[in-house]
Amino acid sequence: MSIRRLPEHLVNRIAAGEVVERPASALKELVENAIDAGATRIAVRLAGGGTDLVEVTDDGCGMQPSDMALALERHATSKLPDEAIEAVSTLGFRGEALPSIASVARMTLESRVPGAEGWSRVIDNGVLESEGPAAIPPGTRVRVEALFARVPARRKFLRSPRAEFAACMDVVRRLAMARPDIGFSVEHDGRRSLSVSSGETLPDRVAGLTDRGLVENGVGIDFVREGIGLGGIAGLPTFNRGIADHQYLFVNGRPVKDRLLIGAIRGAYAEMMPRDRHAVVALFLDVPPDAVDVNVHPAKTEVRFRDPALVRGLIVSGLRRALDEAGHRSQRPTESALAAWTTETSPSPSGEGLGWGSPAELRLGETPPTPNPSPEGEGLPVDQRYYAVSDRRSFFTPPPLARAEPAYTPPPETVAYPLGVARGQVAKTYIVAEAQDGLILVDQHAAHERLVLERMRKAMASGGVASQALLLPEVIELDESACDRLEARASELSEFGLDLDRFGPRAMLVRGVPAMLGQSDVTGLVTDLADELAAFDEALSLRERLDHVAATMACHGSVRAGRILSVAEMNALLREMEVTPHSGQCNHGRPTWVKLAHGDIERLFGRK
Repeated sequence: MSIRRLPEHLVNRIAAGEVVERPASALKELVENAIDAGATRIAVRLAGGGTDLVEVTDDGCGMQPSDMALALERHATSKLPDEAIEAVSTLGFRGEALPSIASVARMTLESRVPGAEGWSRVIDNGVLESEGPAAIPPGTRVRVEALFARVPARRKFLRSPRAEFAACMDVVRRLAMARPDIGFSVEHDGRRSLSVSSGETLPDRVAGLTDRGLVENGVGIDFVREGIGLGGIAGLPTFNRGIADHQYLFVNGRPVKDRLLIGAIRGAYAEMMPRDRHAVVALFLDVPPDAVDVNVHPAKTEVRFRDPALVRGLIVSGLRRALDEAGHRSQRPTESALAAWTTETSPSPSGEGLGWGSPAELRLGETPPTPNPSPEGEGLPVDQRYYAVSDRRSFFTPPPLARAEPAYTPPPETVAYPLGVARGQVAKTYIVAEAQDGLILVDQHAAHERLVLERMRKAMASGGVASQALLLPEVIELDESACDRLEARASELSEFGLDLDRFGPRAMLVRGVPAMLGQSDVTGLVTDLADELAAFDEALSLRERLDHVAATMACHGSVRAGRILSVAEMNALLREMEVTPHSGQCNHGRPTWVKLAHGDIERLFGRK
């Protein structure tokens, strides 16, 4: 078979297969062109998820009729004034988008330069159909209809209109996030789906396009190393999602999806959230043009860094520094969580809806007994001890029992402590503290677990964790493979204060445990460590594996739920949380404390 030169229309279709995979791909190219044209307002109209219509209107610089004709030719662009492609600063530069889209759809291109007449060109699947004057304001409007209508092999691979619309929205969100100085709007099938105004701050724009709660549950990032800058906003570890779709990455203002950057984010949040949860972040990298190659993918969604290790280290260090500065912050309770506290039915004037119960023998007209001031109901007949506010499902349940200690000294002021001062303990698990601006609830086990982990990390950085020798060494029986794993890591575990030796084929002899764990369950600790090493032996790096080991040890050495604490112990825990980084979440990513502000409490009781 002889070699032949392909016809122009077939070349354009092949190029369209690289650039235009779906409606979202065409939309991305058109919006990027509008941004490069200096637009301050970009309006997008979609129909049928973008398969029937994609229309982008901007108020940018516009084009002359001669430039419009040239723009529809392949590899024609105004964004490369010379051959220095490595110094490109615009989003587009390949000159393939418009001719590729026009070869597989019906395109109407209208544009007007300020002070001149507007012009229109209509291209139907690569063929010029008509051109002439157009009445439009300064700027450009591109209308793409019936995408892939004459390429059924491509159209049948498109997903449902709903899925294609979701992909289009993701494209617009990412581009709008990178340019808070530009206003964006999206209309789908006649209904407004997105609208952001120009001139917003970056945190407000990111939060508006992701989650409004990110402003209150995120930290700002501003970090520079060796000429590379990192900015943006990162959610607290407790403010996470089940999928990674809320991670937005930008390199020199260009939205990218890069495995290196995603891996760096995962490394920065390691040990601060569960492995099946994902951080909410928007990171903006400013890299010198000669240190990054953006011309590695036809759709320009991937980049290649000259020094990948430097970039990864920058992201990990920048994120961890910002999260360290967040200190003990934790996620605020959501509106849905607050709503769960609200009474489901409105109370009647008699108080019936509130669950005011009465003894069975109390009859109409009788005076209800005086509520007993003693929590245990001492000094009253049995039938009068249970007169209390109760659940609507049972009017005769006893009052909730809480424990509080007599204050022999005046309680400390709440002003000086962000997490307040302890007022009591509920269910032997949760510390109730009063702060200046609200009520604090602390999970004592989760909080102490994080504190022990941070102590172990600090000790490891200082040379190792001190070991407490056992008076009688303890023999732990395990299967042989588990013993093999522990024996192979015995020297590393000794740095954590765990001193163990092999004791036969199916047992380990524990001679010492980390001193900071106190009286811990040695058998459970060693068993869990063996399981951790089995689960992550191949998948994680050595450092990540050691972090898991430290987290497992901290879990076994922390205050357990169900242990009664004195007021002094509670306050000591609160004070250490205030000065310990990442104390807002436990080693598994769950929050260690929540706060009900005075306004939240007033709303719960209908006062606000």
